[in-house]
Amino acid sequence: MLIRIVKLTFKPENIASFERIFEESKNSILAFEGCNMVELYQDINNSNIFFTYSFWDTESHLNIYRNSDFFKGVWGNTKKLFADKPEAWSVHKIQSSNPS
Repeated sequence: MLIRIVKLTFKPENIASFERIFEESKNSILAFEGCNMVELYQDINNSNIFFTYSFWDTESHLNIYRNSDFFKGVWGNTKKLFADKPEAWSVHKIQSSNPS
């Protein structure tokens, strides 16, 4: 499993627009083959900083999504809202701990 983490920093006046884009897009992202989960987080100290986490079966599945017309359209609309360059990481979970 591959986890894609993307840090997005928006102009404060664009937060609502981004939240709307995410809400309208999340089910379509989940519909892509190999996508198991999509989550959105907001920084507690900087409300204009968000993180998306998406879980993919393989890097190939992620790349099919990233090369899709759907992604290009959503990303094109989202990047107009940025205050800073986005950052992205693809990671594998090494360990997980849950309380008993």
